[in-house]
Amino acid sequence: MASKGAGGRSFRLAVLPGDGIGPEVIAQAVKVLRAIEEIYGHRFELAYFPIGGVALRETGVPFPEETRQGCLHSDAVLLGAVGAPEFDANPPPQKPETGLLELRRSLGAFANLRPAVLHEPLIAASPLRPDVVRGTDLLIVRELTGGLYFGTPRGFERETAGQEIAVNTLRYSRAEIERVARVAFRAAARRRRKVTSVDKANVLETSQLWRRVVTDVAAEFPDVELEHLYVDACAMYLVANPRRFDVIVTENLFGDILSDEAAMLTGSIGMLPSASLGGRIGLYEPVHGSAPDIAGKGIANPLATIASVAMMFRHSFELLEEAAAIERAIARYEDALSAIPGGRRVVTANEDLRGYEFDRETLPGSETAIVSCLAELAHDAQGSPG
Repeated sequence: MASKGAGGRSFRLAVLPGDGIGPEVIAQAVKVLRAIEEIYGHRFELAYFPIGGVALRETGVPFPEETRQGCLHSDAVLLGAVGAPEFDANPPPQKPETGLLELRRSLGAFANLRPAVLHEPLIAASPLRPDVVRGTDLLIVRELTGGLYFGTPRGFERETAGQEIAVNTLRYSRAEIERVARVAFRAAARRRRKVTSVDKANVLETSQLWRRVVTDVAAEFPDVELEHLYVDACAMYLVANPRRFDVIVTENLFGDILSDEAAMLTGSIGMLPSASLGGRIGLYEPVHGSAPDIAGKGIANPLATIASVAMMFRHSFELLEEAAAIERAIARYEDALSAIPGGRRVVTANEDLRGYEFDRETLPGSETAIVSCLAELAHDAQGSPG
């Protein structure tokens, strides 16, 4: 669906602002998209669709058919956030979060990629000592559509004696493991060439299969090192020596937990992007939630959404130079934070929502600063010798 025109390429994006601060952070990311258009000559056609709580209010369902079709006819999907407290008491099919699950299923997204990178200017925000966490740069690849979250049978039952029990089923096939393992090895081949496969093979048969299959896939990538770790050991090493990791690949439940742990190494889950891949169309979104308590106040931190745009450029569009430019602009902006009185506290502005908020007086218009950094980088590149 992407096309190439004079001076650049054209792409169609499905944009799903979603709930809470989602529309605010999406609006700022779109400004960066427009800056990339101007600098590099590309064209991004944006089509907006509802999802989550917004969709429930408008259509009665969290993932309308119009939204599904819009996403399937795009080159990539950019999502703000999903979640609205007013629907907390609804049954699962009528919860906003169900819209996100249905979106992932419709796109065939089976691998979730979550980087955790700690930039030097923000090192004081990490809960770990600087000497432990400095240089952290890892990527967690989480299997997204199998395992305990989707296995059947599941539900509540009563034994003959009347005792209530709950059942969940942990199930994986060789094919499910192979495809996510290949995503991890391909990612590692572009990074520092090491994959850590995380399982619980000393207890679980599914993990024993996981370990065997990942070992088989590793033979396809002889230049990438493979190590195996039990999940409890991985959780320990993430806080004791996070620099030992490059790419971590693991199953759904373990990845859900470990990716949040890794995010906090950087001091702020609100500053990190993610990608969900599998089919032709990738889904890109910030790791943080909808943060309804600060929605509309103009203090939502858009950096994770802007960084998600960089991931979209890299993984869906193969615009590697543009992706790197955005990441350098973010890093330059973060460098500037340390020179501003109180700038470091931007990532701990709220103990419950670390990194979601910007101090309005200290850091107005972060996206404007990112756009300015992009322009400066483009000017520097044009002025450098070829």
